[in-house]
Amino acid sequence: QVQLVESGGGLVQAGGSLRLSCAASGRTFSSYYMGWFRQAPGKEREFVAGISRTTASTSYADSVKGRFTISRDNAKNSVFLQMNSLKPEDTAVYFCAARLGGSYNSWGQGTQVTISS
Repeated sequence: QVQLVESGGGLVQAGGSLRLSCAASGRTFSSYYMGWFRQAPGKEREFVAGISRTTASTSYADSVKGRFTISRDNAKNSVFLQMNSLKPEDTAVYFCAARLGGSYNSWGQGTQVTISS
């Protein structure tokens, strides 16, 4: 497993931007499919974006498509989530996660993102 630590959350106004980072430990980071998830108060955790090991393929939830961009730097063991045109409904705790095989088996502790209207 890899250990994951998110950073970059904060409080911004609607329409603003944030860039989340997730730093991974371990030498096998490039072996993992990486994802970002979020969980708002009273709601279930939901998938936000994912990126393949080689960055050739990305996937987004419909709610963030066109506004968020996931990227990774395997040389720096990091994955990023650029969030633009933020909306109050994007308010949540954001988690990065690593997937090997069929399931996500490593999770970070999360970073709070709050969007004010």
